[in-house]
Amino acid sequence: MLAVQNSVLLAILGGTLTTLLNAAGALPVLFIKRVSQRTLDVGLGFASGVMISASFTSLIIPGIKIGGALPVLVGIALGSMIVSAADRFIPHIHAVIGNEGGVAITGRLKAVWLFAIAVTIHNMPEGLAVGVGYGSEKIAEATALAIAIGLQNIPEGMSIGFSILSVKGVSRKKAFLASFLSGAVELPLAIIGAAATSFAKPIIPYAMGFAAGAMLFVVSDEMIPETHRIGHERLASYGLIAGLIMMLALDVILG
Repeated sequence: MLAVQNSVLLAILGGTLTTLLNAAGALPVLFIKRVSQRTLDVGLGFASGVMISASFTSLIIPGIKIGGALPVLVGIALGSMIVSAADRFIPHIHAVIGNEGGVAITGRLKAVWLFAIAVTIHNMPEGLAVGVGYGSEKIAEATALAIAIGLQNIPEGMSIGFSILSVKGVSRKKAFLASFLSGAVELPLAIIGAAATSFAKPIIPYAMGFAAGAMLFVVSDEMIPETHRIGHERLASYGLIAGLIMMLALDVILG
């Protein structure tokens, strides 16, 4: 029981860190009118690199060491399919891609929250990954993952904040609030992931694969395409490499 409590406590700390850094990324919305799309694309590229590297160093490889390849592979497949289903059927909207989930936009308030839902879908696997990492008792890997996800939440928070602010008539405070709430989902999911894996040890490799598959799907299906649609693909790719390098460095330093 003590191990479970420790895992949940660490997950709370990790989820709080990622949530606060997401809010920090959204803060400029309160003071700056706009940030260039080029800057946002580089930031999202950086976030993509972090998530790709973290999926392997903090989830897939440790998961294979714990339970073998098959449970991790099953988890990857399930994670990607469930996030794909959520992305397809839950109404939301992206700044460049437009609306998804079979919904028409009627009014700016609806558009604001559809933006926020899009990022919430993206952030759910990240919060789960932090919790699963701590629940597996791989503390070094989980800490590296929490720090890296927190850092990549800064450009994500900024991106959603300014995307919402671009909707005509939306106030700075409302843009910040929507961005903050879309990242706040990571804390409860971190707690759920830690508690579930702590109480049911056999599911750990499946859960680690699930979180990795969900994050990889988000990167491939939405984040990279979003950064490559208006001519910033080269700079976004540099950002991706920088994020990957940072995550690998954190894994070595904390491992």
